[in-house]
Amino acid sequence: MSDNLPYTVVEGIRCYSPEVASSYADYPDEGFDLTEKCRESSFWVRSRNRLFKSIVYDYLVSTGKTKLLEIGCGTGDFIQQIIENEKLEITGSEIYLKGLLHAKKKLPNVDFIQFDITQGVVGEEFDLIVAFDVIEHIENDVGAISNVNKMLNKGGCLIITVPQHMFLWSKLDEIVKHKRRYSRWELLAKLQENGFEINYCTSFLFVLFPLMLISRMFDKGSDQSQSDKAAFEKRVKFSTVQNWIFDLFMRIDETLIRLGISLPFGGTLVVVAKKR
Repeated sequence: MSDNLPYTVVEGIRCYSPEVASSYADYPDEGFDLTEKCRESSFWVRSRNRLFKSIVYDYLVSTGKTKLLEIGCGTGDFIQQIIENEKLEITGSEIYLKGLLHAKKKLPNVDFIQFDITQGVVGEEFDLIVAFDVIEHIENDVGAISNVNKMLNKGGCLIITVPQHMFLWSKLDEIVKHKRRYSRWELLAKLQENGFEINYCTSFLFVLFPLMLISRMFDKGSDQSQSDKAAFEKRVKFSTVQNWIFDLFMRIDETLIRLGISLPFGGTLVVVAKKR
């Protein structure tokens, strides 16, 4: 029996999992609006986009176009960073329709699809699949990893990032509906058990890690006085000065990773894995 999912068209977007397109069970719907609002000012968004763009460009196929799929593209912010590269043929996927409508409005010429990665595959093969801070929202993360492997060409690559260290678990993880934070051992084991070999692994948010640790230690309690929307905004918005300072520190992380150094700890884990 084929794992290929059928689709229906909703608001101009191919929906392979329409029954969950508006459920927002694993990510708050207001998160898409806040992402759009903060994406240009946030040091975190700017830094991750710079780093992830450089890693993607390192793994383009040597000849012809690289067929790329982003799992969990949200509002299309990362795709917007790489759209000018003519060597890329890009598809963006997201489980929730709200993020895709934001993305399609900004990038009308990109192929966006609605898709629950745990349900099957979309009947295409890709050279490169990226999933940035996605599978921690998925209960069946092993099923998701297995389906990603099925959608890669022979020798194709997955670039994946996840939040790291369960001792950093805080109210923010609850608000954005994380199922877990990963250890390095856990993620690498799940990838290797589902058809991948590891090319490169590093932590990210290394230099600012002590500050992150302190902030998370004070953020473990439940805040009943605010709505989740207000609590979410409070935890991800910083002043202009703070964003500028933190951006400078993040550039140290970026430089070390571009030099091929594997950073030993940090708030995020970055892995490049090749289909075995």
